[in-house]
Amino acid sequence: MKFRLLVLPLLVLGLCGCSTVYYGAMEKVGVHKRDIMVDRVKAARDTQNEAKQQFLTAMEQFKSVVKFQGGDLEKEYNKLNATLQKSESEAAAVRKRISAVEDVSDALFSEWRSEIKQYASDTLRRASQQRYDATKKKYTDLIAAMKKAESKLEPALAPLRDQVLFMKHNLNARAIAGLSDEVVSVQTNVDKLVREMESAIAQSDAFIASLQAQ
Repeated sequence: MKFRLLVLPLLVLGLCGCSTVYYGAMEKVGVHKRDIMVDRVKAARDTQNEAKQQFLTAMEQFKSVVKFQGGDLEKEYNKLNATLQKSESEAAAVRKRISAVEDVSDALFSEWRSEIKQYASDTLRRASQQRYDATKKKYTDLIAAMKKAESKLEPALAPLRDQVLFMKHNLNARAIAGLSDEVVSVQTNVDKLVREMESAIAQSDAFIASLQAQ
């Protein structure tokens, strides 16, 4: 109970963006930057997986609307619009998680570089430098994969926005049938997003494993 009371205000500090103060306070209760990095990479990985599933759902729903065979078109529009809003929210969450990973990694690697200079022992300094270099390379690969996946979010969202906007002003079966020509291009963008998300998720798992093994 006492630990929870300590951690709650620390979490508030973190949410306020006072990174330096937050990391320092967490260190005092035994939670180090490496631990925070692992947690944030896990959170980013999970959020990317949720976004991937959401975009797959949006794609299937778009296909079902295009194949509309009769019924309440406005209801179908409202469902697709709600799915789009959820997809937008998931995309924003992915971007936020990646930013959080970058923030703690900057603090961790900056501190690590500074501490390497403090060694009196050449042997220990070289060993720490080697671990730093290996970890930094894995992190660089990880953040590149995350950023690449992030870059596919907007190309996947844009055509979905267009279709929802079109439906808003064209709620008739003939107009909706005309959207069938757009299915292939929308599917292509979603497929690219899913592939990059899966690659980033795999990189996250590998990075987490490497940190926990140290």
